[in-house]
Order: sequence, then structure tokens, then C-alpha cells
Amino acid sequence: MKIRSILVVAALCLAGFGLALAADNANMGTWKLNESKSKLGNGPKNTTVTYTADGDNIKVTTDGTDAEGKATHTEWTGKFDGKDYPLTGDPNSDARSYKQVDDHTLMLDNKKGGKSVVSGKIVVSADGKSRTVTVHGKDSKGKEMNSTAVYDKE
Repeated sequence: MKIRSILVVAALCLAGFGLALAADNANMGTWKLNESKSKLGNGPKNTTVTYTADGDNIKVTTDGTDAEGKATHTEWTGKFDGKDYPLTGDPNSDARSYKQVDDHTLMLDNKKGGKSVVSGKIVVSADGKSRTVTVHGKDSKGKEMNSTAVYDKE
């Protein structure tokens, strides 16, 4: 009985620690695209990006449009540890990894069949009110693409 109580308390402490780490992450919350400050190509654009805690993981959802203007929605759940985790909703990618560089910087890599197709850098401003996402890679037709998207925190 005593061992069970200790295990339950330990599990709760670990879960709380994971949530505290997520809460301290500058990326957490909802971000809206500021098109006037962005330099987007003709490819897809994410108009809303949301980072939330999901147990000891982070869940990232995006809503936007593809190159033809059709609505898109992606979901990714994992850790910012540089490992690949499944990505759903993106026909050009099936996995994504995020690597935390520092308190305000993430590196990302989208892959299809284990091969990198889009990679980039996410930098949250010092005041935490905006973030800049710079990506480069290939679009669905294999054409090189680069974009810089600026988001404002809601």
C-alpha cells in the first residue's frame, strides 16, 4: 500500500514537472500570422499556430491554406528533443522534429519517408509578443521555396 502511494505521488510530480517546463516555453500559446510583416512564397501558409501541453509532450496544431487556397490543418505531438514524431494533415510530410536551441529558439525539420523536405528556425522575440519562422525546402512539386513568416501572440 505504501509503495503504491509513493508511486502515485512520484507520477504526479513528474507530470507536474512536465507541465511546468511546457508553461515556461516561450512558444506556448496561440500565434496569428502577420502577413504585412511576412515574406511568403506561393506555397502553403499557416495562419494560426497553437502550442499546448499534452501530458509531458507538446502539441502543435496549425490551420491555414495550401498553395491553391484550400483549408489545411496539421497536428504534431512530441518533445523538443530533435527526434522525429508523426505529423498528420500535411500531404508533403509525415514526421517532424523540433530541437530546442535556447529559451527562444527552435529548429524544425519536416520529413517525408525519412527524408528532410522542409527545415527552418523559429525565434520568439525577447518580449514574447512575436515570433519569426524562417523555412526553406521543396514544395509539393519539388520546387525550391523559402519563406519568412511573422506571428503575433494572441
